[in-house]
Amino acid sequence: MQALQKDIKYLKGVGEKRALLLHKLNIYTIADLMEFFPRAYLNRHSKDTIAKLNPEEQAAVIGHIVSVEKRNLGRHRTQLNVVVSDGKSYLFCTWFRFGKWLPAKFEVGKKIWVSGKISYFKGSPQIVHPDFEVLEEDEEQSFWNKRDILPVYPLTEGISIRQMRRLILNAFQFYADEIQETLPEYLREKLKYEPRRISLQKIHFSQHPDEIPPIKQRYAFEELFYHQLMLARVKKIHKQKESGYKFILHKTYTTKLKGSLPFKMTAAQKKVIREFVADMNSDRQMNRLLQGDVGSGKTIITVFAMLLAIENGFQAIFMAPTEILAEQHFASIKSFLQNQPDIKIALLKGGNYKGKKATIEKIANGEIDIIVGTHALIQPDIKYKKVGFVAIDEQHRFGVEQRAVLSQKNRHPDVMYLSATPIPRSLALTVYGDLDVSVLDELPPGRQPIKTIWRNSNKKKTVYKEVEKELQKGKQVYIVCPLIEQSEKSDLLAAETLYQEISERIFPKYNSFLLHGKMKTAEKDEIMQKFKQTPASILVSTTVIEVGIDVPNASVMIIEHAERFGLSQLHQLRGRVGRGQGRSYCYLIAHPPISSEARERLQTMVSTTDGFKIAEKDLELRGPGDFFGTEQSGMPLFKHANLVRDQHLLKIARNLAFQIVKDDPQLEKPENRLLHQKYKAEFAQREQLFNF
Repeated sequence: MQALQKDIKYLKGVGEKRALLLHKLNIYTIADLMEFFPRAYLNRHSKDTIAKLNPEEQAAVIGHIVSVEKRNLGRHRTQLNVVVSDGKSYLFCTWFRFGKWLPAKFEVGKKIWVSGKISYFKGSPQIVHPDFEVLEEDEEQSFWNKRDILPVYPLTEGISIRQMRRLILNAFQFYADEIQETLPEYLREKLKYEPRRISLQKIHFSQHPDEIPPIKQRYAFEELFYHQLMLARVKKIHKQKESGYKFILHKTYTTKLKGSLPFKMTAAQKKVIREFVADMNSDRQMNRLLQGDVGSGKTIITVFAMLLAIENGFQAIFMAPTEILAEQHFASIKSFLQNQPDIKIALLKGGNYKGKKATIEKIANGEIDIIVGTHALIQPDIKYKKVGFVAIDEQHRFGVEQRAVLSQKNRHPDVMYLSATPIPRSLALTVYGDLDVSVLDELPPGRQPIKTIWRNSNKKKTVYKEVEKELQKGKQVYIVCPLIEQSEKSDLLAAETLYQEISERIFPKYNSFLLHGKMKTAEKDEIMQKFKQTPASILVSTTVIEVGIDVPNASVMIIEHAERFGLSQLHQLRGRVGRGQGRSYCYLIAHPPISSEARERLQTMVSTTDGFKIAEKDLELRGPGDFFGTEQSGMPLFKHANLVRDQHLLKIARNLAFQIVKDDPQLEKPENRLLHQKYKAEFAQREQLFNF
């Protein structure tokens, strides 16, 4: 195995220069190259005909180039059209974005293989941005020229498909004997997987493409399985540690809060409270994820948990990713506890400001019971007297390391992670599989579903007429724009431009306010307070209001250029309204051109307000890598597994991993020797990040 970890530059045919190109494909070692799988397979003797191609299907055909045309579309945009014929029919291949090198690849008369999703344009079959390979008539009877089925690899400029195939062949010719097994025999037999050495070679060299998908499954399973093995060990370690605090429900502060609530708690909230009280009553550290859609009542749950810690003489921490959200939580907690003045609450923000030093001193000597803040809470100079409970809101915005630092501030306080972004089950099991999970799947009584309407930009006058009816009732309105100021490079409507239009021309009778992220904190606070206190008013804003703004009287959300936003962001923005008892509305204003994927997003928003359904669709459209937006979030980087496609494999991997750890926590049994070796080499260090 050590030989396979050699720098790729030492492989025959690579060298320093080509190694740098391979790095762009995330190939750094011999092992990386061996696990660089083909994205398609070319059949030299394909009998597929263009006339039989069906729309929306994935297809591959071989033909001859009959035409190459480069068209200027204006505004620095060009289009490349290559027409391919199989002797009877024509297939149009089109590129809208391409490098200068691409047109030179095509020459009329050359034989070509093209592959991709079929669409129809003016009655003719078309593939937009296809995979392709120009088939050279090579007289040399090399290894690859004797084969009917050829692998097609992702490439980068400077490396041709022939060079890539040659390098793959070199890797296996010189190093195939070094390939070592990574799954125990009993697992391979159970799952009917071939030995690693055989399956890896088949993926690259098989002449039977139908056998490849189940072979590739093995590598997806392996990634999911080892990750689940780590989560299973982390969870077991947490359960076994006698290092948490054992809290007693004294029913002093908690009962007083319960009696002062102006609303009736939902059955879901009561169930979640029972779950965390059971955790906090035990002498093990609580490690729980609380999921709940926008407005489901996560904050009040968190306040109950904080008070349970305070009843036992401890401090409680609440960390949020932004100052606006931290300020919102601070205000909410103060409101909930206004009849309990002996509980001291402080807000700790970044930067220097009056009173900060005194607040830090009070936190250190235990005069403050509840500390709400941002990343400032984990700065080295912040000391705590006795932390018993930590809540981390929108926790996917913090890295694993940041979360660990905060939860290590004292001797393993109980930790609750909150997420207002509903997380699909497959992602939750992958990123948070070591946590216990509570779900708030019920909105407070009296809340009505938000009516969502998708309108094209030419219907804005109609939207404004409908919105004015709400303003006449004294309701408040949000209008969200993607940009702050107009840019020559962008045709997106800017917040400043729209604010002028709204305040001076559209709704001059009503108070309008402008809010964006470039404003100073004090200015943002002042504007939000004015908006909150002004009935029949309008707030024109950038997405700075996505999280943490709570104005129960706001009944309308207008999202400009809704086609540019992701589903998660649209759902979060929509959640800023519908927080009162009356009917609320969300208008999605789309500006053409609108892509098919954008249409799918907008239609999803219109058809459901269920955050979990929206999250599943978001995962399907964007893929797991972009769902959380940041590598730091704890989202593992899988090469072969896909959490949308491989959910059945994830279930199998999780069940097997947790059973193995239950029977053999240290992986010491002889049959788990391979697991122990690979885990120690690749996962033991990462496991330490979770052990807090």
